[in-house]
Amino acid sequence: MNEVNRKWYSGMAHTEDWWAVWLGLLMFGVGLLSIWGYDLVGWQLKTATWIEPGKWGVPSSKAYAGLGWFGSFVTTYVVWTVATSVGAYFMRLDVKKYIIGWTVVYVLGWTCWIIGNYAYIAAPVNQFKKFGITWGLSLGGDTGFIIALLVGLVIGNFFKPFAAFIKEACKPEWFIKTAIVYLGIKLGTMSIDSVAAKGFAIELGLAGAAATFVAYLLFWPLIYTLGRRVFRLPREWAAVFCSGISICGVSASIATAGAIRAKPIIPALVSTLVVVYAMIELVVLPGFYTAVAPDQPIVNGAAMGMTVKTDGADAAAGAILDQLMVAQAAGKGVMWQKDWILTAALMTKVWIDIFIGVWAFLLALLWVYKVERQPGQTHVPVSEVWFRFPKFVLGYLFCWFSVIAIASIWPEVVKDLKVGASSVQSPMRSMFFAMTFVSLGVLSDFSKLKGLGRMALLYGVSLIFIIAPIAYLVAWIFHNGMMPPLVGS
Repeated sequence: MNEVNRKWYSGMAHTEDWWAVWLGLLMFGVGLLSIWGYDLVGWQLKTATWIEPGKWGVPSSKAYAGLGWFGSFVTTYVVWTVATSVGAYFMRLDVKKYIIGWTVVYVLGWTCWIIGNYAYIAAPVNQFKKFGITWGLSLGGDTGFIIALLVGLVIGNFFKPFAAFIKEACKPEWFIKTAIVYLGIKLGTMSIDSVAAKGFAIELGLAGAAATFVAYLLFWPLIYTLGRRVFRLPREWAAVFCSGISICGVSASIATAGAIRAKPIIPALVSTLVVVYAMIELVVLPGFYTAVAPDQPIVNGAAMGMTVKTDGADAAAGAILDQLMVAQAAGKGVMWQKDWILTAALMTKVWIDIFIGVWAFLLALLWVYKVERQPGQTHVPVSEVWFRFPKFVLGYLFCWFSVIAIASIWPEVVKDLKVGASSVQSPMRSMFFAMTFVSLGVLSDFSKLKGLGRMALLYGVSLIFIIAPIAYLVAWIFHNGMMPPLVGS
């Protein structure tokens, strides 16, 4: 498509970003019908902690209890295969290959998620008696996400022909952006549960915006200077690399490359490094933060959002961190509400995603007017900010504020609203998390690091000595003392 003639609606039918919005709003809208007594989303399968085979899942609504776990599994597969295949068609993917790959990713994701919910792995200490067990790891059900990641990594690195066979359906950015739209529903329902929760959500959003702004004013110039003066990277390589590692990984590196008209190979190689390092961060950081700062859950979540550089890996790491810290607090008798730590991680990431468009626009101005000024190049259109803007954020914000608005205007429908919302914001969101983990693993081919030694070293040095410490310091400044609401508060 000719970028000069792009319209404001360009890409609405053909990009992952927009299709995350469409899938998100589709199920959000269908879920809202529960206000009028029509539960059309309760067929969605949800997992349960289990000890007996067959007890590992149920339909998310009692109205569909007759389906049983297998009927719900099949119905969920059929509905989502059709819905995502329509998206795949409009995104110009090979639909036949997509359906085959999606089937494999779907089965693997659910299998790993169900294994992660096995009582000996997931059940907290206070539920041992319920399941008739005397010991367990008490890691929580989201351990299934880690299992999914490990299975994906094995496939991506040791069974490469099979990885290539299912690659058409491994779309972690699409899956996680869809899940984040559903998280907007979750944040909305959490916000209407109490005045305290609503105030906390607003405070979290404002703190996340401030922290993101401060952190990235420090990240980019420091890493750019390091890359140019110490590692001797060419200017365009340094710019794309800095955006990738400083702002938001793959999306930022691609946006920056487009803004400064860098060679296509540059964002491709930077994206490879981003994905590989994101996998390492995903595995290491949740446990590290939990062990080092068990009394700073929201600080840890916000720092995670500024450190892990892809939406998928950040959401995955945030989910693991949330699970670990909530379980650890419960062991001490403190019952935090789930998902607020995850929300802290995603809130900073959402602000970062918004920042991508602004930063790409500023770099485009810099390159046009100073670095590579050409005769006849007189301006950069402000519309460039819109084209770089991450559209899934619109879906996230729309769902969040729509739930709050409905509850505020018609408080009598809140109970019915939650019937449909609960099927979308939790089991659907978590299912897409599982698909994300499998896909991330499959696409993480560590052999691609060969020949990228200097940039890989720069990434590691920047992560350890610049990004991680600054992110945590800034997160602490803006989030210190913030704690998740307690269950029942």
